[in-house]
Amino acid sequence: MNIHFIAIGGSAMHNLALALHQKGDAITGSDDAIFEPSKSRLLAKGLLPKEEGWFEEKITSNLDAVILGMHAKADNPELLRAKELGLKIYSYPEFLFEQSKNKTRVVIGGSHGKTTITSMILHVLNYHGIEVDYMVGAQLEGFETMVHLTAENEFMVLEGDEYLSSPIDMRPKFHLYKPNIALLSGIAWDHINVFPTYENYVKQFSIFVNSITNGGIMVYNEEDAEVKRVVEQATNPIQKYPYSTPNYRIENGITFIETSLGEMPLEIFGKHNLQNLAGAKWICQHIGVDEADFYEAISSFKGASKRLEKIAESGSTVVFKDFAHSPSKVEATTNAVKNQYANKKLLACLELHTYSSLNAEFLKEYKGALNSADKAVVFYSPHAVEIKRLEKITEQQIKDAFERDDLIVYTNSAEFREFLFNQNFENTVVLLMSSGDYGGLNFNHFKALI
Repeated sequence: MNIHFIAIGGSAMHNLALALHQKGDAITGSDDAIFEPSKSRLLAKGLLPKEEGWFEEKITSNLDAVILGMHAKADNPELLRAKELGLKIYSYPEFLFEQSKNKTRVVIGGSHGKTTITSMILHVLNYHGIEVDYMVGAQLEGFETMVHLTAENEFMVLEGDEYLSSPIDMRPKFHLYKPNIALLSGIAWDHINVFPTYENYVKQFSIFVNSITNGGIMVYNEEDAEVKRVVEQATNPIQKYPYSTPNYRIENGITFIETSLGEMPLEIFGKHNLQNLAGAKWICQHIGVDEADFYEAISSFKGASKRLEKIAESGSTVVFKDFAHSPSKVEATTNAVKNQYANKKLLACLELHTYSSLNAEFLKEYKGALNSADKAVVFYSPHAVEIKRLEKITEQQIKDAFERDDLIVYTNSAEFREFLFNQNFENTVVLLMSSGDYGGLNFNHFKALI
């Protein structure tokens, strides 16, 4: 097929372009800004556009499909030209469904944990040499791309994001996949720019459950009250498999879980990750991996990129980087690190970076999220607030929202870095939570510092 990508530089989009190129399709693309690592990866395969920008002359009747990325606008000149020519225009999830409609689709949904659970499943399948197609939201160790497509594989494992599909398709991505097997890990309000009320947000997950094919399988976290309610109220003819946190203990910084084969040490930790593991086990069993083989493989799983990723360790100091930014993720991650390193001081740093987290009304959702930390710091950029056209927020508003009077708040990236790198890190765990980079923080500096 001849396929053109409008906004090829995106994290998901460039991975799909690479996967289709590897599959043998002819790929072209455009974007008005392409950053690393997308730039180098596209260049290496000869897919990097010669110049940045939108060029309607790239859109011709020879194209079999146009894939539209979320970064593009509805008035994009290439999109308008594609419509004019009557070309088939797909959103990212629409195209993935098209590629997998004759396969068994496994979709992992939830406000949190979906990347980790998808990564766990792929790790186990890869360990045992079981070939599947997939799409996951993080770069995984041992996998060249975040997307893999073939004509012959029976299963397609998809991370099911609830965010919108494209500038001209306002449906959540995970509504388009029509899973045969699905998982729901948790529901906690997010993306308030798209879902302005909690009820509207939860409704998207009900629609997801109802989109499962008749006779399909729903694996769900019964410890999440909202998930339990949504799934158990669903009346479509599906099989329901609840999961919960396995029994575990922590000894000398290592988590051991109870299994039918006896106690087993893990590379990962945290109650939320153990829940993720329990869900991944159910999915793998439905794909055909027995319990013993699952445990053999999962014991070597070290986590998805930027998900509780250990970036430095020396003596009595450990530094973690985590993608957590929504209230439920921040609380779960902070609690997990404190429980794992109960005898160390925990310095937890959070960057408020997303539209939701910088919204004055949404801030109250962070109540108690950093309570487990011995010292807690919040960084945000007033410029980011301006760019998102939100009302200004103050240091006091943030302290009040977290309900922590000793919370340290920084709005200047240089001052934050000076504070951070002048701390006494002895017998300390540093936890850096953000979907950004704290205004230019060099995370590698910790390796030299400690």
